[in-house]
Amino acid sequence: MLARTDLRGRTPSTAELRAALPRGGVDVDAVLHQVRPVVDAVRERGAAAALDFSEQFDGVRPAQIRVPQAELDRALAELDPAVRAALEVAIERTRKVHADQRRKDTTTQVVPGGTVTERWVPVDRVGLYVPGGNAVYPSSVVMNVVPAQAAGVRSLVVASPPQAEFGGLPHPTILAAAALLGVDEVWAVGGGQAVALLTYGGTDTDGAELAPVDLITGPGNIYVTAAKRLCRGLVGIDAEAGPTEIAILADHTADAVHVAADMISQAEHDVMAASVLVTTSIELADAVDTALAAQLEITKHKERVTAALSGTQSGTVLVSDVEAGLRVVNAYAAEHLEIQTENATAVAAKVTSAGAVFVGPWAPVSLGDYCAGSNHVLPTAGCARHSSGLSVQTFLRGIHVVDYSESALKEVSGHVITLSNAEDLPAHGEAVRLRFEALR
Repeated sequence: MLARTDLRGRTPSTAELRAALPRGGVDVDAVLHQVRPVVDAVRERGAAAALDFSEQFDGVRPAQIRVPQAELDRALAELDPAVRAALEVAIERTRKVHADQRRKDTTTQVVPGGTVTERWVPVDRVGLYVPGGNAVYPSSVVMNVVPAQAAGVRSLVVASPPQAEFGGLPHPTILAAAALLGVDEVWAVGGGQAVALLTYGGTDTDGAELAPVDLITGPGNIYVTAAKRLCRGLVGIDAEAGPTEIAILADHTADAVHVAADMISQAEHDVMAASVLVTTSIELADAVDTALAAQLEITKHKERVTAALSGTQSGTVLVSDVEAGLRVVNAYAAEHLEIQTENATAVAAKVTSAGAVFVGPWAPVSLGDYCAGSNHVLPTAGCARHSSGLSVQTFLRGIHVVDYSESALKEVSGHVITLSNAEDLPAHGEAVRLRFEALR
């Protein structure tokens, strides 16, 4: 079923690998012309424009942008107890992992009387986007809110699309998850208009302020991504997220049923989702194709999964050995990478490019999506080569504090003056010299 790329007996360069490997993607540039008027309208008319676009795109016009506290409380009270218990486990484990990520301020004594301190200061106000669409994502509320709270962010607002089915409110499970985390500000707005409103702020229908944010995080569709690109600079963003992806490095020891199930679990997100198997075993590749065919007959979202698995972004890559497979997966830089080989822990230690690595047969990606404690907002489309997933660091800014005494500055003043003259910026040197010499 899966298209195959046979690299056995070959040692392609990194550039050749990047060109040869299956890869999905979206052309954000192609929709910028559609999203720019949305952003411009929200900048000019604020919440009124956002509500107009909600009516146009979501088929419902909320009574107001901000969800009343009573609706948050009601959603939590009516939440299925089993879902609540599962969310509480996810929150507990995610908090445990992210609490250990908080950086501490460090002070370095460069010379006697001269110190540089790096302070880690949280972003003041953050907008956390939680998508609607094919699925409901309370887990994304957890993954965005927990690290922001661990960083000490003062003000959080969750934005999620209004749902006609629920009277213009976001999905009640999203509201319940926010309430469970102690978030009391949720906006019923989605798409590019949500990003724009988070960026520029506005006035709600009841006259209340919708304060702009400093940073926007969270996944979304191509229109959300385009709006992030247009607003970047006015606000910070976490990433331009593309379709989700999984790569699995497997050898003859892997269970084909497990591999197929994990590939389907990612493919059910979206028709553009990517599922890539990199294996040393043609027998495993054949067995995975057989298992995929069998499991597709009973999967709920068969059409969506079939479209994703048969797309150019998915496939099987045959390699000569595990070392060759490591070169492939490091070049691919998957959002999610599973290692299902002999000595999986040792193999995983050689991975240099991945959003998250899942080691062995008992750590499937779906564990990380919900209850591993790790974060599931991860770099896509090969961006794991240079970027990290969402973490506490996303919500922190490093500020250098320079504290030098008179003697410490005097000791280095000659070097400052020399370097300023070397760069033809003599006033830089003068700013130091005039502290020790009278103006001639």
